[in-house]
Amino acid sequence: MRFIGCDEKFDAHGFRIKRGATFKLNSKPPGSTNFIAAGGPQGYAYNVVRSESDEILFRHAGESGAHIYDGFKVNSVDFIPSGVPQSTDPECVIPDPGRPTSVTWASKTGASGVVSFDYLVDASGRQGLMSTKYLKNRKMNPGEQLQSIANWGYWTNGATYGIGTEQEGYPYFEALHDGSGWAWFIPLHNGQVSVGVVRNQKVLAQMKRESGLDSKAIYVDTLKNNMGMRDLLSAATLVSDVKSASDWSYNAPAYASPYVRIAGDAGCFVDPFFSSGVHLALNAGLSAATTICASLKGQVSELAAATWHSKKVAASYTRFLVVVSSALKQILEGEEPVIADFDEQSFDRAFQHFRPVIQGSVDVSVNLSKAEVMRTLNFCMGALASNEVPGNKALLENMHSLAVGDSEDISDEKYRNIVKEAETVLTAEQLDYLNSIRKNETLSTDEIMNLDSTGFDVLDGWSANLIKGQLGLVQPKWLS
Repeated sequence: MRFIGCDEKFDAHGFRIKRGATFKLNSKPPGSTNFIAAGGPQGYAYNVVRSESDEILFRHAGESGAHIYDGFKVNSVDFIPSGVPQSTDPECVIPDPGRPTSVTWASKTGASGVVSFDYLVDASGRQGLMSTKYLKNRKMNPGEQLQSIANWGYWTNGATYGIGTEQEGYPYFEALHDGSGWAWFIPLHNGQVSVGVVRNQKVLAQMKRESGLDSKAIYVDTLKNNMGMRDLLSAATLVSDVKSASDWSYNAPAYASPYVRIAGDAGCFVDPFFSSGVHLALNAGLSAATTICASLKGQVSELAAATWHSKKVAASYTRFLVVVSSALKQILEGEEPVIADFDEQSFDRAFQHFRPVIQGSVDVSVNLSKAEVMRTLNFCMGALASNEVPGNKALLENMHSLAVGDSEDISDEKYRNIVKEAETVLTAEQLDYLNSIRKNETLSTDEIMNLDSTGFDVLDGWSANLIKGQLGLVQPKWLS
């Protein structure tokens, strides 16, 4: 938002400043992430009322020159042959349904019409018009821990978390006592608190059958039975209906086609843990703008631009998938050590590894070394690898050694050997992340640190140029 000059409007609106967040995953002391410590005084985020933040972004687009229309629905997209060569990249095959030239629309008043354009950015949310209707490439993630139902409501007179500590006022996230999910407590600028419960769908269905309770009753009962939430809500009152939404994780093999870019939930969704959705949406929106500019400016071909966008979205998605999955596995396993050793008293080390992903620095920061990202990767992979696989103990030990080692201890040869071992025990999606990092094996720490406003990901030899007035793709100088 700072890149497009919208952060000042969020500040002026008075949204609650989010300086960090706290996560309690079992009986150990909670882990926290501090945005200000990592990103400086301007590194904060916001706790927003979604309808208000959406309105600000929508109006900002209009003030920036976009033609904006409210209360309209797109019914269909019209295509002509794209004229783009067939995609031959084995790592990312770009589908070609044709070049979209117009959409038919209908308004709430009953009016209808057609609007033409040069590029289509699909940010239609979970409906995902391009992905579900035209490309037909959406796939659901098979892991049950990522097949959840979220129930949430708004409360008044909620307490403040962490009074007198560095975490005072932080949003608070807590594992459910039965390991079936987690709950959130997010203070808002209007004096209310957003409180939600995310629970495995099968567990929730079983609870309804056995108890005879409806979703609202189970929601309230769950909050009463989890100590952290109970304390924060001891004097609070529920002042809204309890809303519900499915939180099934999904992705796709491609997030672009000729003259089309897909962003946010329209393309992929992990889980609301660590606020992955808003990060992936904003990151994909920036990538869409970057690659459209690159194509229009002739920096790369349209096929290359579409491929770069698809790979960028996939890389961001798989990074979050791995980090979120490792945290959810800890919730599921309860007191068993997953992201902390038996003798560790807290999750501080785990959250140091999570930081580059959940704070977004891996996607936009130049001040991030290859070693940092690799340590995050290996830490999470070690947590996710199945303990039941024969010979896996050695793999876990190797990953742990890389996760805690110094940067000079991580040679490309040593890393490749670990990857080779990991291929025998990790899932296909986990290996996707491994492979995305392997593509950057030739980048030294010094090279990563000198990418001059281009961000971490270098894909097919190109990186995003995030200098205002120069948005597009560039080849880093050290590749020239």
